[in-house]
Amino acid sequence: MKKINIHKLSAKDKKKIHTWLRAFIQLLYFLFLPSAYTAAFSGVKYIFTQIGAGEKVGITSFVSVLIVLCLYTILFGRFFCGFACAFGSFGDAVHALYIKICKKLKKKPVKISDTWAARLSSLKYVVLAVIVVMCFTGVYSKTQGYSPWDVFSMIHAGNFKLNNYIVGIVLLILLVVGMAIQERFFCRFFCPMGAVFSILPILPFFALYRERENCIRGCSGCTKKCPSGIEIPDVDSTEVNGECFQCQKCIDTCPKGNIHCGIQELRGNEILFTLFRAVVLLGLFLWLGI
Repeated sequence: MKKINIHKLSAKDKKKIHTWLRAFIQLLYFLFLPSAYTAAFSGVKYIFTQIGAGEKVGITSFVSVLIVLCLYTILFGRFFCGFACAFGSFGDAVHALYIKICKKLKKKPVKISDTWAARLSSLKYVVLAVIVVMCFTGVYSKTQGYSPWDVFSMIHAGNFKLNNYIVGIVLLILLVVGMAIQERFFCRFFCPMGAVFSILPILPFFALYRERENCIRGCSGCTKKCPSGIEIPDVDSTEVNGECFQCQKCIDTCPKGNIHCGIQELRGNEILFTLFRAVVLLGLFLWLGI
């Protein structure tokens, strides 16, 4: 059996491997660990419900998942969002299917303009704030059936007893439509956990940076390919954009190979590093009993 040397692969081959690896990891987490998102967000709701009720906040299983996932994100960035979140992976699949159908029908895909996308990106903080206030005041418990992610979780688990989830079903359908026309629609605009992750003090070691001086003049391929439409900071910067999902599509897109993480020694080892982070996250989830 011929041994493959990753360092000698062409950029095209690396891109192909990375694409398939991303899809494989997303499918793995989607099928076997779909509850990680709801577990972490349940931790957020529990904390503010307890505070609002004047009760002690205990380290429950949900809070443990939230703490571990936040610590993981602070160290490795939003890898969970890009690779392991079932809702995010579902959105990627819906968007890819929509693009494929448009190509087959030779129709131009509908897309939200960059201007409106930038404006809508703040909505997730509003969603988070509203839910936090509702939990704090004790109102959230009275809104059962309104949550689209609860409906998604029930359907994923094969539970179709959704008679009391009409509002949640309608919201989920609207989100699916949005996922089709805009990549990472829910993640960018409405995800309350995304709002939590984006305000965390993410360390710069594994964030993505680019060597601007080596870029092709006028090229903005990385920004155009980015699901969040962000501009990658220069290599000599310590800035970390909390909107980055760590999907690494910018790395695959850059024709000059100028994009890499803050630890330059890892350059060229993105595929192995992706596997490493996926395995670490899997180990943490298994340890937490998700």
